Amino acid sequence: MGIFGDAINYIIGLGASVMLPLVIAILSIIVGVKVGKAIRAGLMVGVGFVGLGLIVDMMNANLGPAAKAMSETFGLHMSVVDVGWPGMSPITWASGIATVAIPVAILVNVVMLILKLTKTVNIDIWNIWHMTFTGAIAYAVTGNFAIGIAGVVVHAIFTYKFGDLYAPLMEDYFELEGLTVPHGTSAYLAPFACTIDAIIEKIPGLNKISITADKLQEKVGVLGEPIVIGGLLGTLVGALAGYNFQAALQLGIKMSAVMVLMPKITKCIMEGLMPISERMKEILTKRSGDGEFYIGLDPAILLGDSQVVTAGLIFIPLTILIAVIVPGNIILPFGDLATIGFFIAIAVAVHKGNLFRTLISGSVIMYVTIWIANQAIPWTTALAKSVNLTNGASRIAALDQGGSPITYMFTQIFTRENLAGLAVIAVIYAICLVFTVRTSKARAAALKEEK
Repeated sequence: MGIFGDAINYIIGLGASVMLPLVIAILSIIVGVKVGKAIRAGLMVGVGFVGLGLIVDMMNANLGPAAKAMSETFGLHMSVVDVGWPGMSPITWASGIATVAIPVAILVNVVMLILKLTKTVNIDIWNIWHMTFTGAIAYAVTGNFAIGIAGVVVHAIFTYKFGDLYAPLMEDYFELEGLTVPHGTSAYLAPFACTIDAIIEKIPGLNKISITADKLQEKVGVLGEPIVIGGLLGTLVGALAGYNFQAALQLGIKMSAVMVLMPKITKCIMEGLMPISERMKEILTKRSGDGEFYIGLDPAILLGDSQVVTAGLIFIPLTILIAVIVPGNIILPFGDLATIGFFIAIAVAVHKGNLFRTLISGSVIMYVTIWIANQAIPWTTALAKSVNLTNGASRIAALDQGGSPITYMFTQIFTRENLAGLAVIAVIYAICLVFTVRTSKARAAALKEEK
């Protein structure tokens, strides 16, 4: 790739908190946003991601030890620690396919827009790492560069189509008109929530149960406020970890801080992204007449919702319990516990903020994720070894992306190590995609009626 490849590697090396502000500021200027406003927007995005990073680091520093303590307290034997997206994304970017993946993913988006196969315009370059992961895994396992590029293309196509499908949910629930979240764990896992939501709707009695943070607050007053819920959940996690009262209470206070600070930090990211999203939507609409487009953004913008943050905290201990019941599981959830909200964020929108339904679909989501991640341990380990980033570990696992059905199915097609598993996941996922399309159409129709 020469100079171009070196430039991309340098930009990637800056990390999301620096790379995204640069990209946002430069793109904003290119599309016609005033220089001063563009620079401010980029810096605001950077501030948001720095804040998000601080919260995630704090959660990792406090929840990681709690997770290990819970495992020891309950006598769990899980020999492979989940490195999470903080560990797996650098491994992915170090792959030989990474520098090619970015232009390939962008080209796929452009071609699909020209052919009117998508309405999603992705401006989040950092999250191309999810598409790159599929290609990097396939390349590491098969040794075939062309198969690796095909993996990037396939995942990119799924990504942009998910952007289209989730746009009505973004507007209907999160009130993010013209924006969508086509990336990452939320995007590829939400189809399970769409299917489960449809099933629950058919079950008398169960379909009437609705629990939200707002309703809890109405019924129990101050005890239902996010800050109190965070404190109670944090203290509970500490208690389950075997902490003494003082340590459990300290963990509770820190989780209260998460409930309060996460929405505020998310607002910084949203504020920074609005100028470019509004300008791009204006340009695209002008050039295509009445054509509708969605600006694809990072799922971090969804973490400002109280239901998402609440569900994320609940799933911290719950994910460890789910890991216990997955047959043959040897992965201890760890690296992704702090960002578990990403896994179920769009599911919350599917269920219209109903925490009861989110707990059901989220449990299925985490079960499937953990099962797939176990199957992918040889692949993620091979990728880490190929770039010399094992950090001394004999086996590497990650729930984020390592548990992706898309990556699993694509790689299994070429390795054929578990054809039965491939068939089961493929059939289930295909059914879930059908329900996702139905959910999207129903929410779009409901929005049209309201307008």
